[in-house]
Amino acid sequence: MTNDALPDSLASVRQRLARALASAGRPPNDACLLAVSKTQPAAAIRHAHRLNQRHFGESYLQEAMDKQAELDDLDDIVWHFIGPLQSNKTRAVAERFSWVHSVDRLKVARRLSQQRPDALPPLNICLQVNVSHEASKSGVMPEALGELARAVAELPGLSLRGLMAIPAPAETFDAQRKPLAELRTCLHDLKKTLDAPLDTLSMGMSGDLEAAIAEGATLVRLGTAVFGTR
Repeated sequence: MTNDALPDSLASVRQRLARALASAGRPPNDACLLAVSKTQPAAAIRHAHRLNQRHFGESYLQEAMDKQAELDDLDDIVWHFIGPLQSNKTRAVAERFSWVHSVDRLKVARRLSQQRPDALPPLNICLQVNVSHEASKSGVMPEALGELARAVAELPGLSLRGLMAIPAPAETFDAQRKPLAELRTCLHDLKKTLDAPLDTLSMGMSGDLEAAIAEGATLVRLGTAVFGTR
């Protein structure tokens, strides 16, 4: 996508999000747009920032670090790590990001906790849940979520904010809603037992935004709809 097209695409996404929220009977500011900027150049992020976009999602650590260095004059960007996180890369993520959406193992959470600098606020954590029960997908299975959540909530330097999911693709609106509803139920059940903020449902992408908003998403992760095909 050219820089000339970005204002229109970003405005279109914001309008789509606003319509979805209105259709679900939710307030206009009840969900945040997370622009998935992985594989996009730093210049595209800078342009989106000029258009008042602040939250950006990255999946590849070295690429993200290069862009963070190039954009270090923009001190109000909120960086989200949304990709699979290997335990040998946790230090850089703990030091450079505000959010991590893809925690599904206690080992990774412990390393993030130990490596989060004391001078920074707690690192916001979403636990990734395998709501489609796919053996090939990352994420903790719903039946094991409670045990992991209790352990993560006790770790210093972290703030357990909620849950994230990447469901299997589905063609109909009702089919899209089903796994997202399961994630919403998982969060509801955790709220009954944990003393943690638990205010975040990170779900919904370009293809299922409306279904995610209908099921209570508070962070929607859109890349192609914002920046175009990579």
